[in-house]
Order: sequence, then C-alpha cells, then structure tokens
Amino acid sequence: MGKPTGFIEFQRELPGDRSPLARVHDWQEFHEHLPNYQLEEQASRCMDCGVPFCHTGTLIGGMASGCPVNNLIPEWNDLVYRGLWKEALERLHKTNNFPDFTGRVCPAPCEGSCVLGITDPPVTIKNIECSIVDKGFEAGWIVAKPPLKRTEKKVAVVGSGPAGLSCAAQLNHAGHRVTVYERADRIGGLLMYGIPNMKLDKSIVQRRVDLLTQEGVTFITNTAIGKDLSANKLRDDYDAMVLCCGATKPRDLSIDGRNLRGIHFAIEFLHGNTKHLLDHEFKGSPPISANGKHVIVIGGGDTGTDCVGTSMRHQCKSITQFEIMPQPPDERQPDNPWPEWPKVYRLDYGQEEAAARFGTDPRSYLIMTEKFIGDDNGHVKTLHTTNVEWAKDNNGRFFPKKIPGSEKTWPADLVLLAMGFLGPEDTILDELAIERDARSNAKAEEGLYATNAEGVFAAGDMRRGQSLVVWAINEGRAAARECDRYLMGTTLLP
Repeated sequence: MGKPTGFIEFQRELPGDRSPLARVHDWQEFHEHLPNYQLEEQASRCMDCGVPFCHTGTLIGGMASGCPVNNLIPEWNDLVYRGLWKEALERLHKTNNFPDFTGRVCPAPCEGSCVLGITDPPVTIKNIECSIVDKGFEAGWIVAKPPLKRTEKKVAVVGSGPAGLSCAAQLNHAGHRVTVYERADRIGGLLMYGIPNMKLDKSIVQRRVDLLTQEGVTFITNTAIGKDLSANKLRDDYDAMVLCCGATKPRDLSIDGRNLRGIHFAIEFLHGNTKHLLDHEFKGSPPISANGKHVIVIGGGDTGTDCVGTSMRHQCKSITQFEIMPQPPDERQPDNPWPEWPKVYRLDYGQEEAAARFGTDPRSYLIMTEKFIGDDNGHVKTLHTTNVEWAKDNNGRFFPKKIPGSEKTWPADLVLLAMGFLGPEDTILDELAIERDARSNAKAEEGLYATNAEGVFAAGDMRRGQSLVVWAINEGRAAARECDRYLMGTTLLP
C-alpha cells in the first residue's frame, strides 16, 4: 500500500469532458485526461483492503460485482502511485488483453464494489486503467510479441468482437495457428460497429488488430460462416473451433404500424453510421440519418444512449428516449447494498448532450409504446404511448399495467428500437446441431465452454447472452484456456 492516508487526503477527481455543445459537432472521443501527478494522487486513494472486492468479478442480483476479468487493481494502483507505470501496465495485461477498450466503454462494476465506496466516493479505477494503457502505447512499451514456439494446431475463431479477439490472442500466445472469421468488412465486431466512434475511437480498435496480426493471428473478413463458408467445412479443416458470434438477434416491437418506413433497429442505425464515417472519412450523410428529424429511441440501456449521442451529432430536431422501467433513485436503496452494482440515476454522455441542447434529460420513464401511425407515403409520422405502473399478477409476477387517461401522441420521423437482444442467430448453431439453453444461447457449461459438438467451444454473448464487453473478454480468455487444454491435454493459459 503506497500511501496509507491517501483516501483521507485526496478526494475523488475525474478528468473533465469536452463541452457537450461543442463535442456534438464531431465524432472524436469526448474524455479529457488528467496529468500524471493527479493520477498518482487518485491511485493513492486505493486502500489495499484486506479483502478487496474490486476484482472479485461475481454476479450479485444478476449484475456484475467487481471486475469480471479479475484485474489486479490494488497492485497496479500502488504501482501508479509510485510512478512505476510500466510495471503497472504489466500487471494490467496479466488479466486483460484490451484495457484500452474496457478503460473506455466498461461501466466499471469494480468501482461499484470498491470498499472505499461504502463511505466515500470510490477510487477512479476505470480512468486509471485507461491512463495506464494509453501511456503504454505513447511510450512504445506495447509491441507485438509473437509466440516463441508453434504447436501446428489450427483453431478457427468465428466472430471478431471482444470475446473473439481475446480468445484469438490467448490461443496465439499458446502457439496455435489462429484464424478469425468476421462477416463484416472490418475486424472488431461490436467494438468496431456497435459502439460509436466518440465512445471508442476505431483507431484504438485497429491498432490492437494490427498488433495481433503482427503476432501471427490471421483475420478473414467479409465471410459469413454458414452462408459464404460452411460451418461443417470449417470444423473439418481445423483442430478446434470457438464460436464468439455474439447475441445479435434484436428484440422487436410487434405493434400496429411496425412495418412503416423510418422504424429501425438500433444496431442497423449505429452500424451504418460508423461504416459510413470510416468509408467516407467522416464526411457526408449516413444511410439512416437523424438530421432535422424528431427522433424517438425506445430502450433505456447503453445502446439507447449511443443512439441518442449519434442522433445529436446528426443534428436532430428533437430527441426523446423511452424507458418502461421507473427512474432510478439518486442514491443506493436499502435493497441495493454494497458491493452490488449501484442502481442509481446517472446522466450518461448522450443524455448530457441532449440536456445541454434541449434543456432536459430526454428520457421518459414508465412509458410504453402502443402503436405507430404513418403518413400517406407509408412513413412513420407519430407514435402513441401510455404510461404504466408495475403491478403483480395472480402468480406474483410483475407486469406493466396501463394507467387510464395517460395516452399521448408524439411526433416521430425516425424511431430506433434499442430494447436489447434475444440471443445468437440460428445459422451456425443449426448447421452444427449445437444444443441451446433455455434462452436460445449456445449451451456450454461455464468453466468448460465446450458445446455438445466435438471440438467446438462457445464464449461471450453467444453463450451467456447480451452482456458487457468485459464479460466477453473474460469468456474469450477462459474458452481459449479450455480449447488449449482440449488440444494439448494440459494448459498454461490463465
């Protein structure tokens, strides 16, 4: 423990963000950076607890408590406090292949379970993590490290999102010949096309892909397994397969008017926008534009927030976000104690930008969409809602009960459905006859990651359902370990 009184001497301090009204005119990352001395002060607030919860990575109440990749947080906080940044980077990379991703997009469950957070604002773990890895790239400490020996075993990884990339990195470190297949035109999956550029700059993703390439991983794009290339042929050609295809089947809203033009899934909107930006060097108009439109986002999660932030950069006429759940409280409630993830009200970057421009948080809570109405050309024109309250049915299950007289009509030129995902697409799973769990995910026991198909493993959202980037990295690493054990009879992978 570097400074026993650090948590008493220094208050929690985060770098400022660029002005909301300024940053909506570009697609650059919006976070600023603290100078080294302030980061070292912030790291000194870590108490090196006798029983630290920040890196436990367990599920409590269905949500992450502590870091899912079990980052050695007290260790690298101490090293940062002492100015030993390179050593801190080495500790960070022991558990996390891509802290440059998680340091930007992770909601930081580690901070929610920080022991200091019981009585004071928690340690700024996420910001310190991002600073460590960014400094590592700036200083030239992060370089390609190809394996010293090759096993000549061949592994196919299907999907290049965070699970696929971490799995490929680990298997390559073990000396196997790894080929990653991606159906999109660029590598990165969710990291490339699901998360907007202002939240995760695509050059950050590409530099990791370039490093993996230099280390010997082969990437093949524009190839949909099960369509462009048979999954069974892939299985025959490789010694093992790891499926990391994500949970990409979006939840739909089957109500009157759903077939009207102008109603899109969020991922269609976000993917198309990022692809257009990269293809056209951040110029021109994307295939689905919010410019000058009344935009309604249905869904209150991270994807909904990204739709809000993207629409703001398109210069939308208005933006409204619907959430069927109640507004969270400002502070932890008795039924949500530490070290659970704190379910409290937050103003994320997209809502902050909307509030700065339009004067208020764009979210409406306890609201349900009833129907869409179109114009004479078959394009959505208005959206009809009713307010709800949560009640229990005769079996004790909660359901949204409509409140009579709360009906309302909203102008809507563009509607974005951001209600989450139902599970993986069927193509590969059906071809390989892989068993499903009750939620339609690939059935593979946690800790083993092996499916019922010989030599085929599954990891990430495809196995666990829609989740966090940090969980996907955890699963990709763990599946690589079990795949290596399958191939070699033993493994040294963590």
